[in-house]
Amino acid sequence: MIKEIFIEIPSWLGDAIMATPAIDNLIITYPDAQITLLGSFVSTQAFQGYPNIKRVIVDDTKKSGNRYKNLISLAKNIGRVDLAISFRRSISSKFMMFFIKAKKKFNYRRLTKKEIHLCIRYNDFVNKVLNLRNEVGDLKLYFKPFNYGKPTLGINPGATYGSAKRWYPEEFAKIAIEMSKKYDIVIFGGPTETNIAKDIENELVSKGITNYQNLAGKTTIPELIEKIAGLDLFITNDSGPMHIAAAYKVKTVAIFGPTKFTETNQWNNPNGEIVTKNLDCAPCMKRVCPLKHHNCMKNITAADVLNVIVKLEK
Repeated sequence: MIKEIFIEIPSWLGDAIMATPAIDNLIITYPDAQITLLGSFVSTQAFQGYPNIKRVIVDDTKKSGNRYKNLISLAKNIGRVDLAISFRRSISSKFMMFFIKAKKKFNYRRLTKKEIHLCIRYNDFVNKVLNLRNEVGDLKLYFKPFNYGKPTLGINPGATYGSAKRWYPEEFAKIAIEMSKKYDIVIFGGPTETNIAKDIENELVSKGITNYQNLAGKTTIPELIEKIAGLDLFITNDSGPMHIAAAYKVKTVAIFGPTKFTETNQWNNPNGEIVTKNLDCAPCMKRVCPLKHHNCMKNITAADVLNVIVKLEK
């Protein structure tokens, strides 16, 4: 009988959201079980309002002291559970899981080398270790979409993983300027992305655009989710916010350069489109362009994205 479940979610926001179909299937399979959730501050914030979660622990074992001693203490603090599942593959995660008292415990592993979507990988892993046959459902977040009152376009020029994933601020600005005739504009970004957002804002101001908000560095994760969920249209790099939009099936144009869109594109979003140049050197999966030219992003123009927007708006 599974009554207590421990789940360690991925540290990155986007990966954590892509684990939600597998986690939702766990809840459906064990509807009476209570869940203890562990993850980074950012990733755990996205799970507010989730059913069956009785306790959320933020992993701060890196902050001070000996991390491995901290991980042992964390494992003991979790207490005895019937099932422990980690969606991470790191050494630190395996170390921590070793000390968790559980009747069954499993660390995430990739079951195939084929390029398949991460949502499928996570769900296949859970099905394999628990001998289940659950289909992969939609991404699940439990926040109420914000009501803007007017048609609103969101742009997300950042990507936490690295500069190689980022399209250029001046190109985002060209789209915002063109679309400001039909939409109010909202610029999103994390605390480390305020400079990029400011570059876009400066371009808008120089063209006399006033119907915009720059929210970069000003939203909590729940606020970010609510604001993105309420958008009519979203232009974004491959990033955590892209997966938020997918969860709410927002009309989205996602710009891909160095990463594998086959594995991390928007899951189950019928309103999602991808813009990529499919260069021979891509996907390199590097944080910074190893060839120094960054053509996978430089070759994508505002006109390319605007053409896809026309398709989405039909």
